[in-house]
Amino acid sequence: MNLVTTSPTWLVIVLMLTLAAAAIEDAARLRISNLTCGVVFVTALVAMALHGFSLSLWQNAVVCIAILVLGLPAFAAGWFGGGDVKLLAALGLWLNLQAALSLIAAVFIAGGVVALLFIAVRLARRDRRRNGRIPYGLAIAVGAVATFGMQLHERSIAQYPWQPYFQPHRA
Repeated sequence: MNLVTTSPTWLVIVLMLTLAAAAIEDAARLRISNLTCGVVFVTALVAMALHGFSLSLWQNAVVCIAILVLGLPAFAAGWFGGGDVKLLAALGLWLNLQAALSLIAAVFIAGGVVALLFIAVRLARRDRRRNGRIPYGLAIAVGAVATFGMQLHERSIAQYPWQPYFQPHRA
């Protein structure tokens, strides 16, 4: 079950604010706190509770576990930070399998853009560090906001299909 499309607006706002905090935190100090990841995790549990912990949530659990299983070796290899893996796994609880694929694609695209921007800035500053780290939490937050934003847009169209046709006429 895709929890973003069926959760109350206040809970989605808490999630978005937490993602913004994670992005800022990672950009500022290359670290995402356990508290921030925990808030994303708890908001997913609250969303699940509001839906009565239905059996359709098995996909959400699979997504979370799969991200942890794949993310731990990536962390051990130094490709991702521990906070990045925990944040992405907590976000996985919000999504079913199909939506998770969209999230992963959006995160990787955003990660490529963030990496190119950091490389360009380093070249402009003539910073020749070879092991310069990139705040991937920023890419995770951007990818998640883009994915959730598209899903919320689809939800609003499904709820109010007539709305695009009744826009005020501007002269």
